[in-house]
Amino acid sequence: MDTLIFNTAENYELRKIADIIINLSIIGVLVLCQGLLPIHAGSTKVAQVTAPDFDTGQLKMKILNEFSPEIRQKNFDTMVRNKYPKATIVDVTGGVKHIKLTKYYNGKPVRINVVEADMKLAKNIELTPVLSSGSTLKSRRTITTIAKNNNAIAAINGTYFKPQTGVPLGTLMINKKMYTGPIYDRVAFGIFEDGSLQRFDIARVQLNATIKGSGKIVKVNNINQPRMLSTYVLVYTPEWGKYAPQAPQYGTGLQVVDNKIVKTSANPLEIPQNGYVISGPKSMLYPLLDKKDSELVVNTNPDWKGVKHIISGGPYLVKNGEIFVDMTAQKLGAIGGRNPRTAIGYTADNNLILVAVDGREGSSIGMTLNELARFMQSIGCVGAINLDGGGSTVMYVNGNVVNHPQQKGGIPLSNALVLSKTNRT
Repeated sequence: MDTLIFNTAENYELRKIADIIINLSIIGVLVLCQGLLPIHAGSTKVAQVTAPDFDTGQLKMKILNEFSPEIRQKNFDTMVRNKYPKATIVDVTGGVKHIKLTKYYNGKPVRINVVEADMKLAKNIELTPVLSSGSTLKSRRTITTIAKNNNAIAAINGTYFKPQTGVPLGTLMINKKMYTGPIYDRVAFGIFEDGSLQRFDIARVQLNATIKGSGKIVKVNNINQPRMLSTYVLVYTPEWGKYAPQAPQYGTGLQVVDNKIVKTSANPLEIPQNGYVISGPKSMLYPLLDKKDSELVVNTNPDWKGVKHIISGGPYLVKNGEIFVDMTAQKLGAIGGRNPRTAIGYTADNNLILVAVDGREGSSIGMTLNELARFMQSIGCVGAINLDGGGSTVMYVNGNVVNHPQQKGGIPLSNALVLSKTNRT
């Protein structure tokens, strides 16, 4: 065990705080135990409870690890070295490491890049999904451009997208604003803020959205996504572009400005900057056709209270600590086989893990989804999901693309996940 040396005023104060907490805890336990020790009424013993053991040294170490950045950083350094014994490890910033390693499958190499962040140490670092353009859906840019535009110290590619337009295919919420809704209720990564700390969760996400108008309610099937069924009611916001798509056969569109329905047409409607367009079959929109008011209410199932960002992927890789690859259930059978892979996960201690696996080349053969799931579990993930992979797989760290995508620098992307410095304290 390493010897703890308190040689700064800050650590001296931390030691004093820890000692006070320990002493108060001991007093509390002694008082409790005193009330439960044998009580005699004359010669009759009323009650007897054995006082519990109390390891003050262990509790003190836990408190110091929690409150001392120096000690926590030292423990993080040791943990990473032990977890990745044959890897090249580089400090990105306090509490964030870049790890490069090679694993072998049937004697063939797989190059892997990992970014691991202790979110309690890296309190000035924030994970955020971003659009390549910053605000519009129909755009594609390289990971380097996206990262630099967001002052990122690290970044990976994000969710699936339509290559012809750049529109993300699946749930994308940024700063509590829903940009695109779910497809096939695929699994998503939720990012929450708990005071100064980000925490994470994963779940299959469904859209729970409605349009309310003068007491009438119409279910919304999706937001800013391609029409999958002619019976769907879709909503298009300004992030989609200038015009909403053509309404389906026997359908219509409603233009809404400041929660007021101002125009109805079967032709493509312009999307107002302070509103949206509703598109669907007349039979589904009938309750709204003679109304003037329209309020869009957007929620998700699960009802993630306090969620700030959501980005979908799929399939699951690790669920509740167990390997769980549900490729067929999420209609992702086409992405099987051995390929470049991108994944995101978190540990029981809330460490963030980003992974990029190279493939389709002699020096790295890629991974199957089951191999990726086993790898994510082996490095401590209790929750992990697959993100867009193949030609999209790319990782950026401190100014450089650190993996080897097929296209130098990586293909232009619709969206990404960035780790950036923030003023959050």
